[in-house]
Amino acid sequence: MKLFRYGPAGHEQPGILWQGQHCSLAHIVPDFNEAFFADGGLQRLHSWLQQHGSSLAPLPADTRIGPCVARPSKLVCIGLNYADHAAETGAAIPAEPVVFMKSTTAIIGPYDEVMLPKDSRKSDWEVELAVVVGKTARYIAEADALDYVAGYCLHNDLSEREYQLERGGTWDKGKGCDTFAPLGPYLVTPDEAGEVHQLPLWLKLNGELVQNSNTSNFIFNIPQVLSYLSRFMTLLPGDIISTGTPPGVGLGMQPPRYLRPGDVMELGIEGLGTSRQTVIAYQPTPA
Repeated sequence: MKLFRYGPAGHEQPGILWQGQHCSLAHIVPDFNEAFFADGGLQRLHSWLQQHGSSLAPLPADTRIGPCVARPSKLVCIGLNYADHAAETGAAIPAEPVVFMKSTTAIIGPYDEVMLPKDSRKSDWEVELAVVVGKTARYIAEADALDYVAGYCLHNDLSEREYQLERGGTWDKGKGCDTFAPLGPYLVTPDEAGEVHQLPLWLKLNGELVQNSNTSNFIFNIPQVLSYLSRFMTLLPGDIISTGTPPGVGLGMQPPRYLRPGDVMELGIEGLGTSRQTVIAYQPTPA
């Protein structure tokens, strides 16, 4: 299944890509959230579709697509998980996964605008494969880890490099800025995603291909990452785990290149869909 959420920001409803059409599931499913995944929602939805899928009607073509999962309890990221990306940033290849958190208030839809933070000078792009957790995970074995996966999605792990690397402390302050986590368009279930350790992924900036790699180049694969994280925190249904970016980020260019208002990022992962975000300048927003 390819699941998505649609409608105004903050008021999204669940939908599905069915026979090539975006269709609503609002009358069947409350939302794609922790309760849905924890209570066997994917299995029940699959059974319902086998009997009633033909009754689904397409949504209007101009319907806004939102983030594919309702705000999760946490968005956990793995840094430096491609050796060539570590090399371009001057970092050593990690002996263990590098872990940081990204604020869930950063999550936006796949085609929403990305707003630069106030006084930002070094905002950067990062195409990534993200894993959606399907059930509560604590101290899980690598051999069992994929049983805990609800699906996969596309993530642009935007990063303000000055905040991340030059302001002291952890990476988190450069990762959790508003609009810095476009997710989707789809949550793709494992049966449809295929071999997730062999997926091409790419990002274009203003039409120029700047990232072009494959998930076969992971340092730590998905079972290793899930098992590792579950030693240090409980992973809840609907949580997002982002698996790191390949080379081609602005920080690694000579000279470095960073986002400016008007820039357009287009990115994709084979089988998981594509997204597109236009960069805008900082604008004060209501609290």
